[in-house]
Amino acid sequence: MAVSEALVSELENEAKTTRRMLERVPEQNLSWKPHAKSMSLGQLALHVAQSPGYMEWGTNDVFEFTPEMATAPEAKTRAEILQAHDTSVAKAKQVLELLGDQGLMKNWKAVAGSNTVMELPKVGLARVVCMNHTYHHRGQLSVYLRLLDVPVPAIYGPSADEGRMG
Repeated sequence: MAVSEALVSELENEAKTTRRMLERVPEQNLSWKPHAKSMSLGQLALHVAQSPGYMEWGTNDVFEFTPEMATAPEAKTRAEILQAHDTSVAKAKQVLELLGDQGLMKNWKAVAGSNTVMELPKVGLARVVCMNHTYHHRGQLSVYLRLLDVPVPAIYGPSADEGRMG
């Protein structure tokens, strides 16, 4: 199996789990924060939903972070979050398939002004920025749900709320 195919397969499998989590985000709590320094539930859920789509950054060899990107938008509805997730996953799959194995081995760089933020092969962009980053924040989202007394779905094994996976 090609690297690009393996990444698409993982993305599809993980997207199912992520979507189950996002489907449980309570709309009435989108502005809730567990701590003053934390993102709101609506910001975090939308960030989780949009993160796979950052693979689009790999369509170019250099991506520039702008000051506007420092503020995470807050979702207004669960439907907005789910639509963002579906769009993001589709976009990520499209870019991975477009790049293929050869394109994934090409170098990619993220800059902020004249500063290099990171530089790695595009496969690293897929793995670190789009996938691992999503899983990290999905874990945070599971804690938010637990604190709000929302049943947490099974992720890599049963949860306290679901004795099964899936």
